[in-house]
Amino acid sequence: MKKKRSGKRFLRVAAIALVVYAAWLGYQIAGFKTYGSGPAGDPKPAGLEIKGVYHIHSKLSDGRATPDKIARLASSEGLDFIILTDHGSPNFPSCKTQGWKDGVLVLAGSELSVSRGHLVALGFREPQHDFSQKTEDAMAEIQSLGGFGIIAHPYAKVRWSWGDPGDSPPYSGIEIMNMDHMLKTNFWRMLPYAPALLVKPELAVLRLIEHPGINIEKWDERNQRSQVYGYFGADAHLLYRGLFSAICLHLLLDEPLDRDFEKARGQVLAALRQGRFYNALEGAAEAQGFRFWAEADGKRVPMGGSASAAIPLKLHVQADFPFANEVRVVRDGRKIMTAGGSLAMSIHQPGVYRVEVYLEEKSPLDAETPWIVSNPIFVRPEDNP
Repeated sequence: MKKKRSGKRFLRVAAIALVVYAAWLGYQIAGFKTYGSGPAGDPKPAGLEIKGVYHIHSKLSDGRATPDKIARLASSEGLDFIILTDHGSPNFPSCKTQGWKDGVLVLAGSELSVSRGHLVALGFREPQHDFSQKTEDAMAEIQSLGGFGIIAHPYAKVRWSWGDPGDSPPYSGIEIMNMDHMLKTNFWRMLPYAPALLVKPELAVLRLIEHPGINIEKWDERNQRSQVYGYFGADAHLLYRGLFSAICLHLLLDEPLDRDFEKARGQVLAALRQGRFYNALEGAAEAQGFRFWAEADGKRVPMGGSASAAIPLKLHVQADFPFANEVRVVRDGRKIMTAGGSLAMSIHQPGVYRVEVYLEEKSPLDAETPWIVSNPIFVRPEDNP
């Protein structure tokens, strides 16, 4: 009898706990919203900003979905482009899947295992043989085929070996956030929200994210020597819908995205090569309309661009969103200015200037996790424009 009573008591307690948990989760889901951007006073004509997701794995390597299914999911989340990065040297089958699918521009590079770590190669023409496993040789081969390289997850999984500063290969970018690393490191943070993956996947994914810390510090350090662009990498192997709704790159184009595949591919790759994009945790708030640029001698210098400190410069940040946010201007890794919304400031010294924007509304993001991270504007000394 005692065992029966104990069993019933346990079931009652478990049922009460389940009801309390369900009520709590329902409250979290009902209270969550992605803030809409609304008009932000965009200084560029409409249609010249597109959004997409970089670093995606399909069944052609170690992902869980086919490229066609991934494209359909991207389309359902309103993305303009996606970039597949299946493992390989390169992954020839994955590269052959490129094209327009379900209204989404599907591009493909490859994530290479090289001597220093993992390197994402983009924009290359198809090689006649596998890329070298030696990093320096692989980079030379990629560049000879018109491509460029991005360091993947430099402090996670297979860590990047930096070596001496002078012998680092000329890579174009570095992942300053990697969601596969966040998933494996912070899974416990998402666990209570896991059922939300069925109805509000972005809520569960956002709970994984914390400030990327050392990645951004290394990015700032490398930018003292060369121009390196920062990427939020989805590194999606599963949870595609949640990642596609939560983390994006926003590219700024000179002309609307062309419907011809080769032309559209060229537009996207050019924006990435030149750093004309910013990163956003889109599931927390829509970032469309954010802008960061400089004016020098009557000319506009976009993100990714360079200017000389010999010319009077003014930095501009456009962040007039219909929700509270804090803009932080960072020079050489240190915060030098904060403002609520947009700002304009004159600068008088060289440095690498970039912007972080933080939400000041109720959000699943930690208060010190940036919602937007721009690419830099490089202001060189007078004798080194």
